[in-house]
Order: sequence, then C-alpha cells, then structure tokens
Amino acid sequence: MINFFRSLYLSARFFQISGGLIVACVAAYFLPFLFPAVKVGIMLGAGMALVDIGMLYRSRDAFAATRKTPERLSNGDQNEIELQLENRYAFSTRCEIIDEVPEQFQLRDLQFDLGVEARAQRNIKYLLRPTTRGEYKFGTLNVYVHSPFELIKRRYEFEEDKSVPTYPSYLQMRKYELLAISNKLTEVGVKKVRRLGHTTEFEQIKEYVRGDDYRTVNWSASARANKLMVNQYTDEKSQNMYCIIDKSRTMKMPFAGMTLLDYAINTTLVMSNIAILKRDKAGLITFADKIGSVIAADNKAVQMNFIMDSLYNQTTKFQEADFARLHVMVKRKLNQRSLLVLFTNFESLTAMKRQLPYLRSLAKNHLLMVVFFENTELKALVKSRPKTTEEIYTKAIGENFVFEKKLIVKELEKNGMIAILTTPENLTVATVNKYLELKSRRLI
Repeated sequence: MINFFRSLYLSARFFQISGGLIVACVAAYFLPFLFPAVKVGIMLGAGMALVDIGMLYRSRDAFAATRKTPERLSNGDQNEIELQLENRYAFSTRCEIIDEVPEQFQLRDLQFDLGVEARAQRNIKYLLRPTTRGEYKFGTLNVYVHSPFELIKRRYEFEEDKSVPTYPSYLQMRKYELLAISNKLTEVGVKKVRRLGHTTEFEQIKEYVRGDDYRTVNWSASARANKLMVNQYTDEKSQNMYCIIDKSRTMKMPFAGMTLLDYAINTTLVMSNIAILKRDKAGLITFADKIGSVIAADNKAVQMNFIMDSLYNQTTKFQEADFARLHVMVKRKLNQRSLLVLFTNFESLTAMKRQLPYLRSLAKNHLLMVVFFENTELKALVKSRPKTTEEIYTKAIGENFVFEKKLIVKELEKNGMIAILTTPENLTVATVNKYLELKSRRLI
C-alpha cells in the first residue's frame, strides 16, 4: 500500500477539473439549479479517476525502461546516452521522463515528454559532456506514465545508482587513429608535410618499376636476378617519445570548463597513440613538486592501456613545478636520445627564465618540445576598444603579457628547443603537426 501511494501522482488536468468543480460548487450555492449538474460532474470526475487508477495499476510491470551508457565516458567530448522505453499497456500513453544525471553536470531541467504507442518501444538519445575525470554516478531513471484520461500518472523507477568512470578523451584518440590509418588527418587541420631527405631504414628488395629512385638500385641483387632490383626504405622506427605533463598550479587554469591539465592529458593520449601507430615508442612522465607517474617508452600492444590508466588518476597540484627534480630524473632514467614533449604553462618571461637552465640541459641530450598556452581572454582584451582611461591601462598590460608569450617562444628557440604556443582548443592539432614535421625532417 505504501508503494502504491508513493507511485501515485495527480496530473495538472486533475487539478484543473477539480478547480472547475469547486468554482461550480460555489456558484451552485447562489444558483441552486446548478447543484444537480455539479453532483453529476463530481461523480463523473471521480469515476474517471478510478478508471485511470485501475488501468494504470492493473499490472505490476506494465512499463519498462533502461539507460544505456558507455562503459566509460570520454572527458571533454559529447557522450551519447540512450534511454530505451517499452510500453506494455494495451493503450497508448504519454510519458514524462526525468533522468537523474551525475551532479557534476548540474542539469536540473533534463526532462523528456513524449508518447509511446500501445505495446511498442521507443528510444531517446541525449548527449553529456564531462569536463573532469573521475567517477560519475547516475541516479534513478524516473518515468511518469499518464492514464488514458490523463487525470492520474504512475511513477516507475529504474536504473538506480549506476557509476561510470570518465577517462581522458579516448573518443578523440580513436578519431585521430582512424584518420591516421586512412591518411585523412588533413580533415582536422593536420598538415601534410613534404618528406625531406632520404631515409636509411631498410625494408625490402623489390623489382624496379617506373618512378622508383634510380639511386636505390641494388646492383648485386640485380646481377643475381638478371633484372633490375631496387632497395625499398621505410621511416625510421622505434624512436622514443615521452610526453611530460606539468601538474603544478599553473595548469589549473580553466578554459571552456576544463583545466589546462585536462587538455594536456587528452593530447598526450592522442600523441602516444599516433606515435605507436608510426611504430615509435611512447612513454609518459608527470611531475609537480615531485615526480609522479613514469612509464617507460614502449610500443607493445598494452602500452596504451598503461598510459590511459595512468592519465586517469592525474590531478593538478597547487605547488610550484620542480624542474630541477625533473632534470635529475630524466638524466638518470633516459639514456637514449628521445623526443620530450613538455606540456607546461609560462605566464611571464621571468617565470620561464627561472627554469631555463634545466630546460637547456634537457635539450642537450634530447629533442625538447615545449608546449604552452595562449591566454585567450587576454587576446580578446587586446582586440577590444577601450573607452575609459582604466580600460586603456588594462589593455596595455594585456598587450604586454601577450608580447611576453612571444618573447618566451623566441627565447626557447634561441636555446635549441622547439616551442609551441597554442590555444587549448588547438593543442592536439598543433602538437601532432609538429610531431609529424619532426618525423619528416628526420630529427627523430
């Protein structure tokens, strides 16, 4: 009985009819000839309500609904959630669906109102975009089923307390992976870089065909086969590439709901996957005031699982980054020359110069690519037109910060490093472009 009253709800139409009958009762007090019609109306309304209750509660499981979610959500991407509804009643019904999505989304108005035919199924799809990694807990899927007269509605509860982890952007990783396999990376802004020089990584000896480089003719093999044979070469493989992620307070800055750390993590996932597709070895280093995760560079099948699981648990620290500790660790652990892709953020030239000795030392033994971020709000401020004296001074200060970012790029390049200054939204494309350029120039 308690469950019956918990699931029984009165519709807006019920209150409208009840309000009309109350007004009619008041009118009948002054106009007695209306009283018989009012009594008939009350009896008719009560009868319709009882019929609705009987039809809605005739069966215990007359309506079913399930929520289908991915095994894990992709951070920063639109994830598809599907609701499957099944009406087992012998009549068509109108439904109000309220899905209790995780509190991280702060969605208070996620409601669907639709009709479902008798003994039919219907699906609903909607999108959720998480902006932080971690566990996301879905609550109850509430379905309010209206009766034929729509005076009463019955509440069904499904899919209680389901947790779904949110991982770094594996959807973005798969997107770039498919484009790389099909040679369509240009569709997302990755430039097609002209190959420079001549690779020396031998692949096989094959028969000469028109268009082959005559410099690759293998005269010994040609003499044995009694026909012209050439050496075929491929890109150098098994080069080490490490993504180094700064987790200090400077990476806590938000952009479009995500922190710079999350953008760096998503790009690291894409970069590592592309490096392995190019048959290079991908590794990972995270640090703040202390060294965090360290995954040795490798290209084995399970390497991406190791990297993804490690990236899932990374959090921003509020301490200053200790580049000296990073320098010592790299010098001890990395004996082979590698490409180091350092994701950090320098807000001023002074802040960069404090770390310059350590960066210069890293660049002596490795190819160091420093990736840091443009402040998009400052760029918008610089483009604005000041109207007051205060706004003029504010714009001048903003222009100085923007200019310092460009000076940081020049200073890093002058000291033998590769510098990438980019907005968070263009981070992945800019980094992949530079990696492919370095591959084409035989620098790694």
